[in-house]
Amino acid sequence: MQLHSHPALSSRQKRFLERQLPGAEVVADLGWGGQYATVLEVVHEGRRLVVKATSPSDHHALREIAAHCRWVGALAATGDAAQAVLLDAETHVLVFEHLPGRIVLEHPAQDDPHTYEQAGVLLARLHAVEAIPDGGTYWPGQREKIRQLLERPHRIPTAQVRVVRAEVDAWGPMPTTLVPTHGDYQPRNWLVDDSGRVRLIDFGRAELRPAVTDIGRLSRQDFLRDAVLEQAFWTGYGTDLRGHEMRRAQIVEAIGTAVWAFGVGDEDFEAHGLRLVEMVARGA
Repeated sequence: MQLHSHPALSSRQKRFLERQLPGAEVVADLGWGGQYATVLEVVHEGRRLVVKATSPSDHHALREIAAHCRWVGALAATGDAAQAVLLDAETHVLVFEHLPGRIVLEHPAQDDPHTYEQAGVLLARLHAVEAIPDGGTYWPGQREKIRQLLERPHRIPTAQVRVVRAEVDAWGPMPTTLVPTHGDYQPRNWLVDDSGRVRLIDFGRAELRPAVTDIGRLSRQDFLRDAVLEQAFWTGYGTDLRGHEMRRAQIVEAIGTAVWAFGVGDEDFEAHGLRLVEMVARGA
């Protein structure tokens, strides 16, 4: 199929891509259920590319464009993230060089400590690109965010809401440093090739945040499965970030997941979020 004829693209996106990549052919659909973007592997003049397109109201594309313009270049220069070819904020179309490999999620590499050591190294490199003192504003902002989330419809048990509210209300000052974070750092956003090399994809949730916020999902998923994977990750990262900020990051992740998933009707993701809330409510 010709790229500019793909049914998932808007008319504006089709016209843009026909001008920029004339004659490009779609060879694979790289999207998966629930993803916010259309992601296509294409061939243009013998070159393998990945095209990502989102709706005009989607903010992930703008975040990813900003991330590639500001932070991802250091990883792309060494082949550890994709080189950007086209980044168009008006059409929400992003085009990247194709990276070899497949997603680590549900691949044998998901249980390989070497995967996590590499992931730690790559994350440390991303976090080192920029560092900005927050002036003591980040965690108070997250406290207000949690309060607002808990006012929205959700199915978090009342007793757990009370526990979380009490802890969050008691958060004292904690100045922190904001660094470029991936925002969804876990095996579904890592690629592994036949040699076992790991690369990073999907910077649509990238933002300046405390470094520890990039560990929340791993800490509640793969690290719980196997402590060896966690140790390998910290070996690669070089600094152990576990501490009070980790606890705060886990609470934000738990409440955000449970409330957001209920709001969009994603029952499986909501169940995951409710498990996370139960864990933080009992102090785990």
